[in-house]
Amino acid sequence: MKANKTGLDRIIHATFNSMRGIAKVWKYEAAFRQEAILCAILIPVALLIEASLVERLLLIFTLFIVVITELLNSAVEAVVDRIGAEFHELSGRAKDIASAAVFFALVLMIVVWCAILFTPQFLQ
Repeated sequence: MKANKTGLDRIIHATFNSMRGIAKVWKYEAAFRQEAILCAILIPVALLIEASLVERLLLIFTLFIVVITELLNSAVEAVVDRIGAEFHELSGRAKDIASAAVFFALVLMIVVWCAILFTPQFLQ
């Protein structure tokens, strides 16, 4: 039986697992790579534009929501694909629902970015 890690040892182990997960999703998921590149472009934009601290945080927060949602979507897809290659209605539903979550995260990001970048100052 595997001994449970505690304290700093658990944190270090979990960090290595997370880094391995990031490497795997980068290698196997094109959507994640695209969204990560989008973040690499838009985070500096969020830091350079004229905006309040709260607006900057909202811009960056929505980018992280997209990435987090994509990670969860990729995990669902990997588990479903592991179960079997044959079509099953529940497997398709799980993948579609996870994909819908990414869609809503992207819509949220677009709405927030447009609201902050394109709202005339006199409306704020």
